[in-house]
Amino acid sequence: MADEPARTPRAVGVVWGLLGLNTLGSAGAKTIVPLPRSLIQLVTMGALVAAFTLALVLNRRLRIRPSAFLFLLTLLLVPSVLSSLHLESGLGALFRCCRLALFVATLWLLSCWWDGSTTFVRHHIRMYFAAIATAAAGLAISPGAAMPELYGGRLVGALWPLTPPQIGQYAAVIIGLTVLLLLARGTDGRGAAVIIVVALVLLAMTHTRTATLGLLVGLLLAIGSLVLTSAAARRFFAWSVVVATVAGLALASALQAWFLRGQSKENFSSLTGRAKVWDALLAAPRSTAEQLFGTGLGDKSFGGLPIDNSWLAVYNEQGLTGVALVAAMFVVLGGVALLRPPSPARAGAIFLISYVAMSSYTEAGLGDASPYLLHLALAASLLAAPAAPATPLPAPALPRRRVPRWARTSEVT
Repeated sequence: MADEPARTPRAVGVVWGLLGLNTLGSAGAKTIVPLPRSLIQLVTMGALVAAFTLALVLNRRLRIRPSAFLFLLTLLLVPSVLSSLHLESGLGALFRCCRLALFVATLWLLSCWWDGSTTFVRHHIRMYFAAIATAAAGLAISPGAAMPELYGGRLVGALWPLTPPQIGQYAAVIIGLTVLLLLARGTDGRGAAVIIVVALVLLAMTHTRTATLGLLVGLLLAIGSLVLTSAAARRFFAWSVVVATVAGLALASALQAWFLRGQSKENFSSLTGRAKVWDALLAAPRSTAEQLFGTGLGDKSFGGLPIDNSWLAVYNEQGLTGVALVAAMFVVLGGVALLRPPSPARAGAIFLISYVAMSSYTEAGLGDASPYLLHLALAASLLAAPAAPATPLPAPALPRRRVPRWARTSEVT
């Protein structure tokens, strides 16, 4: 990851943070101070409008960088709008289309600052560390509200309604990006240690298996891409293998209990009931139009139950067209990452792409404005080539001065 360019306005970080606030959602655990859902939605949507407005002010000339990822994301609006016009999911579907359009437009406005540097990586870490800090603060204020029995004693947001998978996702992404920054010597060890330790503790308290597996697989692939070119990556990889082996042998029973979360083998094999919802969704009759374009943007549920699978949620709401576009995003980002020479920026992109790919199996969000799309946008910013410096204009040729014939001789008369 290259050094952060001085020409990027600081307010860009504010825009990125507002986009993150918009994707926090309005559904979650009960908070210490009850927050009306309408108020939460007003804050999150207001954040998106503010992000777009501020991005427009910062980029008045509407300069954008070509991006295949953003182009495909823009095309995803087509099946979203076409399916939502039928209003099978209600007027809320059109509202969600407008939200997605504003989200994509803001990313286009920010694309002129995408240059493979750590600019947006740092904004990403700060943004989501602030989110999990609210969960840590809620735990300190009211442990009972932060770890309710309704969620099996897992950590939730007691100040802002965050679910355990949300906190686990943010913590895992923070850990992975901070580790890669540390290996690239892009941050000091003390500050990185604080962030990693706090995020690790909160991740463990959420008991989120998807985030944990995504973190491990993502870091394995990202650091593996640096092994041949970075001595620090080789040392980290070797020590990680040793520590993982010792911990696996010494804490095997405890790790198994943490992973199972007290569930039966039948419940675990059906992915906590997700498989039943998936089977019902696939078995439901659909018209040709619904198969191609879906039923419109909704709340990522089927029959009143959460789908919890990005691919099936996209199929349900945006049809096979949406699935093809989302798959193309992964193909484009993954292909560009493979073609790039080994570098910390490439490793960061590989971590994010692999993490989102792993999470897409048990989490929804790739077809709508969500943290997962923001992770992929960050990966796209890391894979963007640095902007070429402006070529200076050639200096105009000076007119040749005419020398009189009498001055050309070296003799003085």
